[in-house]
Amino acid sequence: GQGGFGSSDIEIDVTAPDGDALAEATDAVIAALEGEDGVGQVTSNLAASLPYIAVTVDRDEAAALGLSEVTVGALVSNTMQPRQIGTVEIDGTGLTVYLKADEIPQTIGQLKRLEIASAAGLIRLDEIATVAESEGPTSITTQRGQRTATVTVTPSTDDLNTASATVNLALADVDLPTGADAEIGGVVSQQQDAFGQLGLAMLAAILIVYIVMVATFKSLRQPLLLLISVPFAATGAILLQIATGVPLGVASLIGVLMLIGIVVTNAIVLVDLVNQYREKGLSAHDATIAGGARRLRPILMTALATIFALTPMALGITGHGGFISQPLAIVVIGGLISSTVLTLLVLPTLYNLVEGARERRAARRGQLVPAGAAVASGAQPAVHPAAAGEPVPATRRERKILEAAATGGIPIVSAPVIVVAPGDADASGTLVADDRE
Repeated sequence: GQGGFGSSDIEIDVTAPDGDALAEATDAVIAALEGEDGVGQVTSNLAASLPYIAVTVDRDEAAALGLSEVTVGALVSNTMQPRQIGTVEIDGTGLTVYLKADEIPQTIGQLKRLEIASAAGLIRLDEIATVAESEGPTSITTQRGQRTATVTVTPSTDDLNTASATVNLALADVDLPTGADAEIGGVVSQQQDAFGQLGLAMLAAILIVYIVMVATFKSLRQPLLLLISVPFAATGAILLQIATGVPLGVASLIGVLMLIGIVVTNAIVLVDLVNQYREKGLSAHDATIAGGARRLRPILMTALATIFALTPMALGITGHGGFISQPLAIVVIGGLISSTVLTLLVLPTLYNLVEGARERRAARRGQLVPAGAAVASGAQPAVHPAAAGEPVPATRRERKILEAAATGGIPIVSAPVIVVAPGDADASGTLVADDRE
């Protein structure tokens, strides 16, 4: 459910113009998310607060005495902690010099009685400022001049997509203060970016496979038939994910990317053999039947070997990496099952419809196209040996079997032909035989 990332927590970035609006907006988001379906724990970085001493300067009082907020803040800061004033060199060694107050205030009362210099002489700090203990966030973050906070949502299940959908609905209905905004970030944003990148990668993979097949088959039409295997694989992958309850994630899309190359391979070996049979003179219909029968066993064996090899990963027994390997294996197994079955059934049918239609049109026109050029150009000879009643088996063994079937098992023996012409006899009256092949 983590989609290949290190954490499954959903982060919501809340922005507001000031601290009070930020706290109000954060509380509203937390209240809207608590108790929703698929949402476990909801926390924010504003919840963790630390006590601190706040010195609030009265600008009017300070200005009357020739002081400003910055000046008062610097005087208080220099008193509370040592200040670097320079460096000295002693015996060739550089030393940093710090200026430290003689007595550092240890309590709020001592800090209020701190004397600072002004235009009217020494005055106490509490005469121009309010000193009090307060609480605030452990850290203050800003983005483009606005205060920000982070609300962290921990999903109650492994289905990150369901939890993110719930968060989106809750954010759409929440009432935020004026100027405040809340949007999803964190792992959900990373997952959306990864989905977009993998989608482009899949389109690029399909295009590259198509270009390679066009160069191999020297046809623009047949590679399109082979790419039919890709949606076949996607159908099985989606159905198996729904059946197993595994959510869609980055690992699942990586599995789909792998399937593009795996399933097209089975279609290539099938169509390549069918093309070889057509080059030897078989019609599109006979070639698809013969090619499917010949390639059925190898395609099933390779698919089953891959499925059995991925079964341990699909069962989630591979250890801590199961959150990545299990969705990937399930997608590949589901895609292989559906693409293998549909490739052996649907692809030959489509091939026969497309290539056979051109062959039948050529036959009606009475055209005779060489068998070798038929596959390269996409056309098919109208008259070929198989159509004329002459079987064209692919191997010597098939030729012997067809020959035996045609003669009822009686071997055919070539014998010399004796041709007798009138008067072809010797003096003894014996006929003369003329051996001709």
